[in-house]
Order: sequence, then C-alpha cells, then structure tokens
Amino acid sequence: MTSAKHFIFSVVFLFIYSINGLPQQTVNFPSKDGLDVTADLYLVDLNKPYILLLHQAGYSRGEYREIAPRLTRLGYNCLAIDQRSGYEVNFIANETAKRAKEKDLPVDYIDALPDIEAAIDYIKSRSDLPIVIWGSSYSASLALIETAKNLRVKAAIAFSPGEYFGEDDYIKSRISKISVPILILSSREECAMVKEVCEPIKPNLKTFHCPSDIGKHGSKALWSSNPSNKDYWMSITMFFSKLK
Repeated sequence: MTSAKHFIFSVVFLFIYSINGLPQQTVNFPSKDGLDVTADLYLVDLNKPYILLLHQAGYSRGEYREIAPRLTRLGYNCLAIDQRSGYEVNFIANETAKRAKEKDLPVDYIDALPDIEAAIDYIKSRSDLPIVIWGSSYSASLALIETAKNLRVKAAIAFSPGEYFGEDDYIKSRISKISVPILILSSREECAMVKEVCEPIKPNLKTFHCPSDIGKHGSKALWSSNPSNKDYWMSITMFFSKLK
C-alpha cells in the first residue's frame, strides 16, 4: 500500500471509529433447541464484564448499533443478539428469526427465552464475571424473569417492561426473587404501567426513570433521534457508576 493510500485508509478508519465507537463482530451460537442465534459482539477487553442487549418486538440486534459503542466507553463488552421473535431495524435483518421461520419453529415473544439463556451461556464461556442484562419492551420482561433466576446476572436494565404474554400477572408472579439492582425506564405514558408490573421487586433495588417529556418506548429512547435521549443517558450513566 502506498503512503497516500495508507493515509486515506487511516483517516477513513478513524472517522468511522469516531462515529461508531468500537467495531462489532458478528458471531453465532446455538440455542438450546439447536437454532443458531446471531449476535453482534462489541469487545473492549477480555477482562471486562458483559452487557447482554435484547431487542424489542419486530426488531433485531440493529436496535443497538448506535447504543452499544457508547456502552463500551463505560468499560463493558456488549453482546447484542437477534431473538427468534423479531424482524428488522436500522437496515439490520434478524437472522435468528429468519432461521426459526425456515425451521417452522414458534416465534412468539416467550419463545425467545431459550435464545437469551443461550446468550448468557455464550458469555459465560468467555468470562467468569457477572453479567448485566438489558431488555427492550417484551425482552425487558424476559430480562427481568432471567434476572430473578440466574445468579450470574448482577444487574438489569428494563426499557418499557410489561405484561406482554397473555396473562395479567405473568411477569409480576415471576420477579419477586430479584435480588440485584434494577433500572426501569419508559415513556411518560408507560410510567404507571411499568411501576405496577415491577411492584414485586424490593423498593431498595429498583430505580425508575420517567421522562418529563413524552419520551420513547423501548431502548430507542437512547437514539440520537429522540430529543430527550440525554436524560435517558444520564440515568444509564448514573446507574452504571453505582455498579462499579
């Protein structure tokens, strides 16, 4: 490579890195029924803990293309997965959902739980450190269920959790054993609902973020396109600072 071409390559690389933060690597691992789960791995340091990032309904791991690089600056590796219940967002197709449909597997919200468990196993195979689990909409509810039963989860972030599974108390009846810090965020319209859903969690373990403006449903509240994203980011940053 000539010096001029090398210079241009370096400038382009630094420009992309400055915008997107850490480049991601696409990985695959099997769920418990043999379905391959696709994920984006944002690796900072093998000695750093992981955040497991779960998308909302109809979406893919693309929900976190803007978010994950910022989280790596807080000192965490990130794994953003495609659950089998989803489709596409930010021009990133849900590869796990594609495979599930090809295999004629069920793709309801609750069917994504084995994918989440497989992702935790994947992280455990790479690190002995505790895991932070992060969910958006229906996956926020699944993240809370997993937090209640998995001792490797040291904290959870739940964007717009709710009773999305056909029973009025499906989530409430499964999260009372949570024993780690939880941050719950939502749009303003959802505030009362998420507080009701998360009522069984001990008061000293849960922190709520209810926006002063309309806000957004799910993790897209952190996207730069949301006018109030800075307030959400402030809550995220403060929460992580207390985990150190």
